[in-house]
Amino acid sequence: MSIPKEPRQLMINVMYLVLTALLALNVSAEIFNAFAMVDKGLKAANTALDTANEALPQAIKDGAKKKDELKTYADRVDQVRSISKENTLFIQGIMEKLIDEGGNRNGKLDEGDYVDAYGITEPRGKRNYDATTRVLVEEGVGMKLRQNMIDVKTKLLALVDEKDRAAFKLPIEIDDETWQKSANKKKNWADFTFGHMPIGATEPIFSKFVNDTKASEAAVLNDIAGKVGLSKDDVVLDKCRVVAAPKKSYILKGETYEADVFLSAAAGAGTNTGISVSVNGARLATDKDGVAKYTASGSSLGKKTYTASVSVTNPITGKTESYKSEFEYEVGEKSATVSATKMNVFYIGVDNPVEIAVAGVSSNQIQVNMTGGNITRAADGTYNVRVTTPGQAKITVSAPGMNYSKDFRVKRIPDPVPVLGKNRGGKIGDGEFKAYPGVFPLLENFDFEAKCDITDYLLIRAPKRQDPEFSPNQGGRYNAKSESLVNKAAPGDNYLFQDIKCKCPGDPAPRAIGSMVFTIK
Repeated sequence: MSIPKEPRQLMINVMYLVLTALLALNVSAEIFNAFAMVDKGLKAANTALDTANEALPQAIKDGAKKKDELKTYADRVDQVRSISKENTLFIQGIMEKLIDEGGNRNGKLDEGDYVDAYGITEPRGKRNYDATTRVLVEEGVGMKLRQNMIDVKTKLLALVDEKDRAAFKLPIEIDDETWQKSANKKKNWADFTFGHMPIGATEPIFSKFVNDTKASEAAVLNDIAGKVGLSKDDVVLDKCRVVAAPKKSYILKGETYEADVFLSAAAGAGTNTGISVSVNGARLATDKDGVAKYTASGSSLGKKTYTASVSVTNPITGKTESYKSEFEYEVGEKSATVSATKMNVFYIGVDNPVEIAVAGVSSNQIQVNMTGGNITRAADGTYNVRVTTPGQAKITVSAPGMNYSKDFRVKRIPDPVPVLGKNRGGKIGDGEFKAYPGVFPLLENFDFEAKCDITDYLLIRAPKRQDPEFSPNQGGRYNAKSESLVNKAAPGDNYLFQDIKCKCPGDPAPRAIGSMVFTIK
């Protein structure tokens, strides 16, 4: 029994490039459906690998009983399985943490972390990319995953006879060359692989790493099986699963859908197991590994389904078993997404970061125009918007075969709140009251870099049974007279900061932001 390697690895590499190319997208529901379909296919392959790997350990241990010198191979079996299981649980733990971070954030998975959409259970926070960046990039979990995969490969190779290691190939590969040569500079492999990627897009990537782990486990177990005299021709494929490995599960109109259809854990070159593959009743040619290639034209839009059938002949009994599964893919059209990185609104007087991408189109083919403001492109491919007048602004994106536009609201920066330290009014001790140097504006729950300044206010001291004292103040800090009034503060005195005005970025004139009243206790 052998695992098809080169076609499968080619599929995974192409899928990986497609996912990486979509990192900057605020992806549509159709794209997330494509991610889910790819993930579903990989998980099906993982289940098939589990089935195949379960059958070998006992057979190897039984075969090793033939000679004492074969005992060392029997001892390796549990080590191989343990290495694979530990890494699989580690990867699953990362995925569960991300799903929790995008859901209830209570440290465990429960119903609140998932939603049901069209009968499919998916993470509630599938569009959340802050969690992936924070956990996998900033907290270093992504680089730990990278090291784990390297360590797993090293440990598994150590369980292969030394004379065979140089030529022994495992599916686990960490691609450092692509991110290091990428024009969009990233600080490390984890940033390139996971930075700003939605949780929903990471699921097939983690399933791919699990697949690499399980396929590597199968490769080493097969090698050990050969060492104890188990002939590949003697393996009975009594539990099999049909797998379709598409290059893309979501294609654009006019493109061609292409997928590898094969029986997971099927016998290939060098065996006498006969494999026959057909799709929708039409026979497909198979290569030396028992893999058939299915293609279909994306001539019309919508969801497409096809039925794949695989028949395999047991070389020992001569009995032929047939397996059948249904698969689907979706044909769509080019679309663009324009999203304000901070909010769905542009603010006057500050930089408004914007990310723009078009599915299936390179960035140098995209043209962007704007009315109601100015938009500029940075060296890293992102955009920045500056607006000056409240109302509406429109961004228009043009690319080969499509035009797209979106309206945005343009607003002033929200009114800040005047504070004395952290106090907005009420009772305050005379010592604390005297300790503050003046009034300052606080922008609450505002995600942009903006600084507002107090322009003027009237300070009134109203002591008990005395006439009030007044001090017009320019700026936020106390002038000499205001400081003198503040230093007189005694229990029972009232202080009124009246007609406080400030000026924020983009303001043509100062704005009124209210008053504050303090009673000295």
